[in-house]
Parts: sequence; structure tokens; C-alpha cells
Amino acid sequence: MAGPKLQLLSETTRRLIRRQAKANLRRIVDKTHPADIASLFEYLNEREQGVIFDLIDDSEKAAEVLSEIDKASSAQLLEGMDKHRITEILQVMSPDDRADFISELPEELAEEILGLMAKKQSEQVEDLLSYEEDTAGRIMTHDFFALAEETLAKEAIEAIQKASEAEMVFYVYVVDDRGHLVGVVSLRQLITVPPTKKLKGIMVTDVISVRTDMDQEEVAAVVERYNILAVPVVDEENKLVGIITVDDIIDVIREEATEDIMKMAGTHEDEFVYRDNVFKVSRFRLPWILTNLFGGLITGYLLWLFKVTIRDVLALITFIPVITAMGGNVGVQSSSIMVRGFATGRVDFNSLKRFLFREVRVGVIMGATCGVAVGLVGYLWHGNATIGVVVGVAMVVAMTIAATMGTLAPAFFKKMKVDPAIASGPFVTTANDITGILVYFGVASLFLKYLIP
Repeated sequence: MAGPKLQLLSETTRRLIRRQAKANLRRIVDKTHPADIASLFEYLNEREQGVIFDLIDDSEKAAEVLSEIDKASSAQLLEGMDKHRITEILQVMSPDDRADFISELPEELAEEILGLMAKKQSEQVEDLLSYEEDTAGRIMTHDFFALAEETLAKEAIEAIQKASEAEMVFYVYVVDDRGHLVGVVSLRQLITVPPTKKLKGIMVTDVISVRTDMDQEEVAAVVERYNILAVPVVDEENKLVGIITVDDIIDVIREEATEDIMKMAGTHEDEFVYRDNVFKVSRFRLPWILTNLFGGLITGYLLWLFKVTIRDVLALITFIPVITAMGGNVGVQSSSIMVRGFATGRVDFNSLKRFLFREVRVGVIMGATCGVAVGLVGYLWHGNATIGVVVGVAMVVAMTIAATMGTLAPAFFKKMKVDPAIASGPFVTTANDITGILVYFGVASLFLKYLIP
């Protein structure tokens, strides 16, 4: 649904909610696609979302709506509902989505829901929750389609026609008698071979698969690299335990991109969940704001240490904002490129030296260009060639250091198993403000006797 139509729908919905016109609201809900209902929720507050969700009688439609909105918001909706209704909705979901939602619920409620579910479904959820968060094992589904290697092509086709439980049959995975993944057959291959041909005679043995403990971002990179619609998940013994489909990969890419952007901005993705709660939103942002405040105080202290230099050459004050701003900009550029490079697999620790060497050279070139320009301005403005030299040299050094820090900081956090996105934005800006001041007044102190008239 396009933006203007969605805006109109939200205004109509909120007006009907205020009037408590449930019959009219129910007609809107019945006619609106689940994905559009999920988009509508972005315009509604928590109470209004609850009113609309309670009007969705069809459990499958309710499950689709929940699958389209973020997990934290979904959990909030579910918490206020009867546990039997929650169970009805979760049972029609795919196992991986079901496990995601249950993991977001309070522990006591989650235990009750699992107790109400069918044994097979609760066991699937418990199995998925046994894997680490954000790994392939956590986002896979058990509803995959696999056949023995001795199966005939015609038998395989008949089995596919009866496979109502499988989530999406993109490929037929072939396993041996011990459940090991040994091959894969596309549906096109299956219908173009003689009916009596065995799967082991037509399967591709070089199967692209992922381990249960692989990070979900790496799984997304595998799917992107090989352009496949689903990827099988195997355990340490190469036994097929699940599959991850392309719709789940799209969710991973969206979630990871949102998470990285929020961290680079110094906040948290749950801002979208608590958008009307200014105290919670402030709590998400305050840690980095306070970090910047502390960094600003350090910068102010450094300026105080160089008070003699500033007093003797007051013209140096002119270029403090320029030095700190340019260093911060270069640092953010380098760190953003590194964060995205790590996320997409284009940067790893084997290629780190090459990227570091490149960023240092880029920093030198940009620093030299900006240094010459600002140095010339300094000379023309204050009529002192030495001021131009000091500003120019400081600019080159500060921007080179900023590019270096912007490259190494994400790599350091990645090595420490911390999301490298945290190294961007406020962190790099604050660090480069401090180093920029040190470099600028350090160079000025070296040339001080030439600066004083």
C-alpha cells in the first residue's frame, strides 16, 4: 500500500477507534492485507495496535501480521492476550518464527505457551532455542524436504505432491541412510529426467550448506553470493537438520542493517518499539551522548593545557572547529566503510592490511588537499605564513590519524566479538576531536617562536 493511502487508512482507523466503531474497524481489518496491517501499526500507538489486533479472528492472518512487524512489538501485543489465543496463533507459524516470538515473551508466559502446544511443535521450539542467538541454527526451520539417494525420480515427484508440511520446496535435498547431506536436486532437474532415474544419479554433490553455529550475517552473505533460494543447515557431522529460506534471509539483512545504522547513530533499534515513550528513547540515546559530553570535557581540558599557546597566538582559535570537524568526518567515513565491509564479507582480517594502507593513503591525500586550502586561508586571513603552515600540517596529520583510527577501531571490536558498528559515529567523532586538538596544538607549540610577532 502506497504512502498516501496508508496515511489515509491510519487517519480513518484512529478516528474509528476513538468512536469505538468496532463493526467498521472489523470490515477494514478483514479487507486489508496482513502486510498492510503491519505497516498501519507504524502509525498507531500501543493501545491502538492492540484494538486492531484483537479484531483479527483468523489465526493465520494474525500470524502473518506478527511476522511482518518487529519481534519486540509483537511480543508486546501477545503479552496482553489470552494464552490460549497466543498458542493458536503461534502454532500456525513456521518453527523459526514461533521460536523467535516465544524467546521475546516473559519466561513464565513462554513456559505456559510451550505447555499448551502440541508436543512436536514445543520440541521444535526448544531445539531452535538451544542454539545461540543470531546463528543459522536459531533462524532455520525443521520443515524441509529431504529424500534418500536411492529414491526414483517419479517417487520423488509423488512425495513432493504430498509434502503439505514442508515450508517451501525449492530444492530436494538428498541424504544417505544416516541422514548426512550428500546432494541436492532442483525441481527442474527432477521433471526433465527419466522417471526411473535415481536421485543419486542426477544430484549435485557439491552442496552449498552452512553450519548451525554460523553467524546469520555470514549465512546471508552465502545466499547472496550464490543466488540460492534456500540453504541447508548441517550439524558438525554434516547431518541435515534444517533449511533457511530466502524470506528469512531478507529479514536478517533488514534487521542487521537497521541494527548497524542505529549503533552508528549511538542509539538502539528498539526506538521504533518505544517511539511514544520519550523516557525509554532518551535512555537508549543517553549513553553515547554522555560519552560525547565526556569527550567534549576532555577536549576542553586539552585546550586549557594549551592556554599559553592560545594566549600568545589568538589566531589559532580560528581553525579549531575546522581541524576537529574534518578529522571527525574522515574517521566516520573510514569506519562506516569498514563496518559495511565486515557485514558484507568484502573485508576480513586477511585483507585488513590492504584496506588500512589504502585508508592511510586516502587520509594523506585528503589531508594534503584540505591542508593546502586551509593553510592558504590562514595565511591570507592573518597575514602570517607560519600560521598557514601549522594549520596545513595539523590538517594532514589529523586526517591521516582519523582515517587510521576509523579503520582499526571496527577491526578491533570485530576481533573482540563485539559488533563493529559500535565503533562508528559518536565513538570515532569523540576520539578524533581529542586527537585533532592534540595534533593541532602540538604542531603549534613546535612552531610557537615563529608564530609570535
